[in-house]
Amino acid sequence: MENRIFMSAAEVANELGISKALAYKMIRQWNGELQARGFTTIGGRVSRRYFLEKIYGAEERG
Repeated sequence: MENRIFMSAAEVANELGISKALAYKMIRQWNGELQARGFTTIGGRVSRRYFLEKIYGAEERG
């Protein structure tokens, strides 16, 4: 994984070993959750931080 803020569906698919179609579906769901919380999203991309939180339960401490 690179150190960019957003991940594409291809990156999500590669990281999880799933199809790009399923990755797009997951990204749509996550972006919906983020929008409901008042965040701006980009179609077909997901925040790397949110991805890590949703998949691995990682939370940035600070």
